[in-house]
Amino acid sequence: MKLNRFLYIGAAAMLSLTSCNDFLDKLPDNRIDPNNPSQLQLILAGGYLTANYGPMCELSSDNIVDNHAPDARGINYPNLTAHDPIDDQYFAWEDANMSSAQDSPTAVWSGCYYAIAAANHVLEKVSEFKAEGRTFNAEDQARLNAAYGEALVMRAYYHFLLVNLFAPQYRGEASASDMGVPYVTVPEKVVHVNYQRESVKAVYDKIEADLVEGMQYINDQYYEVPKYHFTKTATNAFAARFYLYKRDYEKVEQYATAALGSNPSQMLRSEYWRTNYTSTTADAQGYFSSLSSSNFQLLATDSYLFYTICVSPTSGGSRYALNRDAATSTLYGSGPTWNNYIPSIVSRLYVNGQQQYGLWPSWQAMQIEYTDKVAQIGYPKAIRAEFSGEETLLMRAEARVYLGNIAGAVEDLNYWNKSHSTTTSEMPDLTADLIADPTRGFYIKDNATTGSSDPRPYILQDLHIDEVCPVAKYTVTEDKLPYLWCVLHFRRIETVMTGMRWFDIKRYGIEITHKIGTDRVETLTTFDPRRAFQVPIESISSGLEPTPRTTKSVDESQFRPVVVDGTMQ
Repeated sequence: MKLNRFLYIGAAAMLSLTSCNDFLDKLPDNRIDPNNPSQLQLILAGGYLTANYGPMCELSSDNIVDNHAPDARGINYPNLTAHDPIDDQYFAWEDANMSSAQDSPTAVWSGCYYAIAAANHVLEKVSEFKAEGRTFNAEDQARLNAAYGEALVMRAYYHFLLVNLFAPQYRGEASASDMGVPYVTVPEKVVHVNYQRESVKAVYDKIEADLVEGMQYINDQYYEVPKYHFTKTATNAFAARFYLYKRDYEKVEQYATAALGSNPSQMLRSEYWRTNYTSTTADAQGYFSSLSSSNFQLLATDSYLFYTICVSPTSGGSRYALNRDAATSTLYGSGPTWNNYIPSIVSRLYVNGQQQYGLWPSWQAMQIEYTDKVAQIGYPKAIRAEFSGEETLLMRAEARVYLGNIAGAVEDLNYWNKSHSTTTSEMPDLTADLIADPTRGFYIKDNATTGSSDPRPYILQDLHIDEVCPVAKYTVTEDKLPYLWCVLHFRRIETVMTGMRWFDIKRYGIEITHKIGTDRVETLTTFDPRRAFQVPIESISSGLEPTPRTTKSVDESQFRPVVVDGTMQ
């Protein structure tokens, strides 16, 4: 549900305004002034993000290849086009300023700050009610508390997205010198606000304060469709992700467990993989069903995700695709308990016209919000499972590896593995030996083959998380590596086409290479400043400081090298 014209204009949009004349120097005041808790909840319901950061992140990651570049046989497809010129910029890690429409940094930036503006408007009204001495009956007071909690968590989450998209990766105390994003805590009441970019550490500290305070007041009772809100489960999943990026693994396990409950298998979409659907539309609707216990939070985004990445040649461009080593590393490769591909997944893979162009998963099929169903006219929608049981489970598995609970990590990884069984194929049990045994373990470099379906040459990557965010008691050692590679492999499969892989690349400092066209090669190094998207040109032109594009010096004494095969790497 959305209300029209009731909010202050979002912070990002405010940044883009220029003072052309007296008319533009006045803030049109046509907002609704809410005066009861139910109206505050309506504001929040209409405030959630409708932009999709998936395309910008996915095209920047190693989940996509350029079909113009020759493959291992020297074959390429130079006549294919990108859907939009901004896709070329994403893939080359250039400042993306060719578009301000859907799926652009401008849309994501302004969408996040619009959500933050909604949250701030609610928080201000709660403060006003308190200052005025307003009293409410028990029902309305509970609604007011619930709106207060949801607003704080929303404000925390959308700043969390912004800082992880438009700033360097969090790296502990060292982040105090890294440029973050503006942390906005009040609604705008004038046209021009001089926003300053706070440090990454300062932003993280404020996110944590809002999150910890807000989660105490979350109350699922007052949501009409809970899966489109920050419920208790979704908030716990967000907390687990926040602390995962911060490398506080005890809290990752604590909050992930709170979200998953006592029986994680009931929080996974096992039934989806065992159901046959008659169309891609029905398939996508089954995957993103609000009735699925796996979907902790859903977002309906105004997005061209399907056309941008998972597109057929007849629909406007397929230069960039889930193809070759990217496909092998995700949906079309072997694994510790399956050969060539996971049976449940391959039955839902489609090809873009011809297989050499790339694959797309049916559950990412675009949805249409029809304005005229007869004429087939409407708006494209890409649904996001912003938080899910599977991703939360894999966060806990990762935390357990660092906490030394290998048995618990393997148990979680096996939950994920077994959940992908079908009615005709039961996945074998995943054991520690199948992961890490020197002779038979899948995640051992010496056991890798050169077969086309073997993803190991592309997924057993050097992990630099101890350099990016050093934490003395949590180092990547040789015995942990196979399990971390398994977690990252499963996460890559689980989150393909969502953009989440980009954040794993950032926090682990994974170096990736993009082959662009016939002869250009770009490598993204561990501390490459291009790991942070440039803030929108509209905001820069209004005075916001741009993201630096020079490599910052790093204190190498912080590095904790990985031990592999008895040698320091």
